[in-house]
Amino acid sequence: MKKVTNEALRIAKHIHDWICVYTTSIQSCSPHTVRRHMITLSLFADFLEKEKGIDSLFLTGECFSRNYIEEWILWMKNKRGCSGETCNVRLTSIRAFLKYLAGKDISYLSLYQNAMLVPRQRVVRKKVTGMSKEAMKALMSIPDVSTKTGQRDLVLLVVLYCTAGRIDEILSIKINQLHLGANKPYITVIGKRRKIRTLYILPKAVAHLKKYLKDFHSTEPNPDAYLFYSKNKGVMGKMTPEGVNQQLKKYAALAYRICSDVPINLHAHQIRHAKASHWLEDGMNIVQISFLLGHANLETTMTYLDITTEQESKALATLEDEDKQDIPKKWKTDPDSLASFLGLNKIAKK
Repeated sequence: MKKVTNEALRIAKHIHDWICVYTTSIQSCSPHTVRRHMITLSLFADFLEKEKGIDSLFLTGECFSRNYIEEWILWMKNKRGCSGETCNVRLTSIRAFLKYLAGKDISYLSLYQNAMLVPRQRVVRKKVTGMSKEAMKALMSIPDVSTKTGQRDLVLLVVLYCTAGRIDEILSIKINQLHLGANKPYITVIGKRRKIRTLYILPKAVAHLKKYLKDFHSTEPNPDAYLFYSKNKGVMGKMTPEGVNQQLKKYAALAYRICSDVPINLHAHQIRHAKASHWLEDGMNIVQISFLLGHANLETTMTYLDITTEQESKALATLEDEDKQDIPKKWKTDPDSLASFLGLNKIAKK
């Protein structure tokens, strides 16, 4: 019977400690970031096992060499069809792990240094496909509210649109983040870099949420339960962005028959973009939009909305002498594997 090497055990322990202790407790990374790291190392383990025939019992630091990392990136692009942007995200995660590994064992420092020399993939920024208000109405007419799934999906669409939140922010909402009984009902969300922001919601959205809570949660729901939870995991397990986007594509295909403005390959981020665009159309100023989107600066918002020079001048004009103007805030009223050995999830075959 083969015996696992000491180095393989050490690396497996470092992976476990990095994922389960360091990123969560020391760095206080968001669940989204931790999950991204987990998927990255699972993919790398899958590559080592399938393409390099690496036996988990004999895993070494050399498995993280620059050559292997570069071959792994090509494997993701050619075999799994990953975009350059996705490959760059994976590269960032593997570098983060190797930096941690080097900090724990100086003998691995060269691996981290060489990983930093791996070139990032060239990425062409894609313009987000816009959606008209008519397209959103068509999309929201599709979920079959006579079913539990349809009820849930309609409320999810309503919350995504009325808040313009990021998909992970919305799926991470817990019951204690809802403030439906306030004079001005709102939801608190935790965004990038753990920043907390307040998102006010309209009366119709409040009504949808109250009915949803009654139908999907107990009369006295657990404050730590997820608002939108997984059927398999229960109220303490949230839905995944992948699952939501898969469902959105099904609804988009049907909504397209009603309104051709609905993107066939719809994903949740397009709903966020649509709401931001509609805010702009309704005359909301850029500072308000930037704040509600959780952007760090105005330039990000300008680029995000793909604003023309004329639109930018018009939008910024609303900021002049704002303290002397009575500008209505329309946003308040507008309607057995290597992966297993390392304690990682096995990647599904493509």
